[in-house]
Amino acid sequence: MASTMSNDFLPTGGRIFTSIPDLFFIPEFVFGGLVWMLLASADLIIFPNPLSWVMFVSLFCFIMTTAWFFIFLCGANQSSICPPLDVGYHFVAVVFYLSASVILSYITLLRGGGDLKIYRLDIAAVVMSYVATLLYFLHVIFSAIRWKRS
Repeated sequence: MASTMSNDFLPTGGRIFTSIPDLFFIPEFVFGGLVWMLLASADLIIFPNPLSWVMFVSLFCFIMTTAWFFIFLCGANQSSICPPLDVGYHFVAVVFYLSASVILSYITLLRGGGDLKIYRLDIAAVVMSYVATLLYFLHVIFSAIRWKRS
C-alpha cells in the first residue's frame, strides 16, 4: 500500500505558535537564557571550572534554538530531513542540559551558602536549568511523535 505524504511536514510561519512541540520554543528561550544570565551574573567563569560546560551548553542551546526557530518561522523546514533533525537536535539538547544541570547542582551544593546572594543566584540557575531540561525533553517527545506520524 502506497501512502501519500504531504510536503507540509512541519508547520511554518505563524503556525509554529499553534503546534504543540513548537510552542516550547519560547519557554526554551526564556529558561535557557535565564540559566546563562544567572550563571554569568553570579560567577566568574574560568576555563577549567566545570561551570564553563554549563555556560557552553546554555549558550549553545540558546543560539541553536534561535536558529532552528527562525528556520521554522521562515518556512525552510519543509525538507524530508527536517523532522529527524528536529528530534535529533532536541535530543542532543536534552542530554547536554541534563549533564549541565547535574554539574550545576553539584557545584552549587559544594559551594554551599557562603555568599547568600550568589548562592540564591546559583539555586535559581539550577531550577531554571532543570526546567529547560524538561522543556527540551517534552519537545523531543512531541517532535518524535510528529515525525512518526509524517
